[in-house]
Amino acid sequence: MDAAVTEALVRGGVIDITTLGAKTGKPHRVEINFHHFDGSYYITGQPGHKRDWLANMKANPKFTIHLKHGVIADLPAEAEEIVADDQRADVLYRILTESWGNVPAKAEHILPRWVKGAPLVEFTVG
Repeated sequence: MDAAVTEALVRGGVIDITTLGAKTGKPHRVEINFHHFDGSYYITGQPGHKRDWLANMKANPKFTIHLKHGVIADLPAEAEEIVADDQRADVLYRILTESWGNVPAKAEHILPRWVKGAPLVEFTVG
């Protein structure tokens, strides 16, 4: 993989993803944030909202990442939903504090709601 692409993936941030519709099978492209921790990549969203991208990934875990903002690349990826509460808590806490800048006390306060209701997938690239 190109060094610039690798650096963009490690940095995390805003990307587009194209999933295949769970019901229609048609491509569906959305802008979303992704996160990188310890060699793994994650996508989440606020709890309590239905996410078409999650339903699409459950039906067809293969999708495309579209890097933008300086590095332009379309990369094949595959998602796996994280469902175990302990793993969800670990990853979501890091997203809340390291990616989104919440102080630990606030993150700990809101974490149960996130663990219960936020979409969370881990994905691999390539």
